Amino acid sequence: MPNRFFYTVLLTGALVLSFCRPVHAQEIRANVTVVANQVQGVDKKIFVTLQTALKEFLNNRHWANDAFTPAERIECNFLLNVTGTTGSDTYKASLTIQATRPVFNSSYVTSLLNLQDNNIVFRYAEFQPLEFSDNRVVGNDPLASNLTAIMAYYVDIILGLDYDSFSPRGGDLYFKKALNIVNNAPDGKDITGWKAFEGNRNRYWLQDNLLNAKFMPFHDVMYQYHRMGLDVMYDDVNKGRAAIMNCLNLMYAIHQDVPNTMLVQAFFTAKSDELLKLFSKAMPQEKSRAAELLSQMDIPNAQKYQQMK
Repeated sequence: MPNRFFYTVLLTGALVLSFCRPVHAQEIRANVTVVANQVQGVDKKIFVTLQTALKEFLNNRHWANDAFTPAERIECNFLLNVTGTTGSDTYKASLTIQATRPVFNSSYVTSLLNLQDNNIVFRYAEFQPLEFSDNRVVGNDPLASNLTAIMAYYVDIILGLDYDSFSPRGGDLYFKKALNIVNNAPDGKDITGWKAFEGNRNRYWLQDNLLNAKFMPFHDVMYQYHRMGLDVMYDDVNKGRAAIMNCLNLMYAIHQDVPNTMLVQAFFTAKSDELLKLFSKAMPQEKSRAAELLSQMDIPNAQKYQQMK
């Protein structure tokens, strides 16, 4: 059995911990939206078909070794915004990825990932099968394979973050699967986002940070923030908040060692609003310390944090 706690929904709607799982259920419940308002001269039915195909691709595959009950599936959203064409059946787009995790003994869900990837280019003809294999990521057509490789990569990132939030270093297997996709990614003139030299905020750098020894404390943060922080707040708010404050100290140590990293930015993009609410009701000294740390680590939201003092 995996070293991971799982949630089941009671008939009352409350969430409780469960330690056993039946087999034969997928791991994620993905909502997929494809919009193509900016695309001209293309039959829009193609994008309706693509949306259905992507939803089936994500929801009907087994991505993990463990079996998830329907109540345990990870809720996630994929918004593919097609912005133009680059050739016959070839499109450029951005992809917004969001994933959440339930909090124990609560109807509240916390954000695990909230990220936008602007480096999407792919080939798709209506009713074209969407195929992906861990052993042959590139496929026969790099542009056609790029879309499914990107989707599979983010599923692995989501699974890794979710497993990390339930057990120490629980997500390593899935971060390594994401690395495998990066190492064997489709390559082509218009394909970007998979290589280190193409920028410091892309798919390469996210998985690099997640597997880099310099960022090992981040995995402790993911576990402590969720299992020792949020999950205990129903019983003891102060104890849960203290654990999350310790997580901020760990994140600050990462920030000091390696400033302005994609991983730290991604964490606060997912958690900034939640942290603001968590510490808005803290004792003045704790609130002031949280505001100080957050303002230095999450500069885009610094002004909001300063208002907590």
